[in-house]
Amino acid sequence: MAERIFLGSEIRQPAPDDALFHVIPVPYEKTVSYGGGTAEGPAAIIEASNQLETYDQLHGEPCRLGIYTQEAVDCRGEAGDILQRIRERTRATAESGSLPFVLGGEHTVSYGAVMGVVDAFPDERIGVVQFDAHADLRENYEGSIWSHACVMKRLVDEGLPLCQIGVRALSLDEQAVRHEFPAQITAHDARIICRPPQHDLRLPENFPQKIYVTVDIDGLDGALMPATGTPVPGGLGWWQLLDLLSSIARQRQIVGLDLVEFAPIRGLHVYDFTAADLTYKMMGITAHALGKDRKS
Repeated sequence: MAERIFLGSEIRQPAPDDALFHVIPVPYEKTVSYGGGTAEGPAAIIEASNQLETYDQLHGEPCRLGIYTQEAVDCRGEAGDILQRIRERTRATAESGSLPFVLGGEHTVSYGAVMGVVDAFPDERIGVVQFDAHADLRENYEGSIWSHACVMKRLVDEGLPLCQIGVRALSLDEQAVRHEFPAQITAHDARIICRPPQHDLRLPENFPQKIYVTVDIDGLDGALMPATGTPVPGGLGWWQLLDLLSSIARQRQIVGLDLVEFAPIRGLHVYDFTAADLTYKMMGITAHALGKDRKS
């Protein structure tokens, strides 16, 4: 029986220092506002990873660079305490020279993950590239500033440059935030980049060289990925998302990643597998851009 580690049916758990990627499961779910189930996402992705092929036609075998699966972050208690635990995990991972890859959980977890990476590079600016159906720029939502709908506003409040890709659902207040921070927030919304599909985007010239990439799985079109709390039509296609990720990775150095908001649908394993495959392909894209991939 495969271990409870990413790709455990194919690889042994390496020593932490021997792994380029550290998978950090964060089964956090407290503020979902429509469909639930994101707390089950990390475990479902890791389980489905046992069905992946280790070889990727574009990027060889990313697993040869080492994939270490950490224990899941304790998600009991108050949001602030949990976000601090996430922050400490990603900071320690980034400081060790490995790349943290957080599996959520709702999008709130990205605040702790990003800030941990920021802590690990105190002398450098970190930019955030967000693939998402939603802007997540609300000041508060349903009484909480730590709602999944507010996570990008929290990062903007920290002064981090933000590039949003694939957004197609946002409020008037969120649009106002974009207008308030025109030099800090760049937007490539779905209505533009999906009609027809664009496969290459340029980050602003002054965007930081080190970036954190966060992928809310609802950035994919709802017909392709309904296994999420708030699916939205008119989104990114599979190959478009991978090409855009590759385009971004070629332009900057990725120092942290996450995949969030996956909510498994019992009995429909195709979506678990899709999320696991996306996770592995994000590793391959990142390794290739860093010049560390090993093709067979």
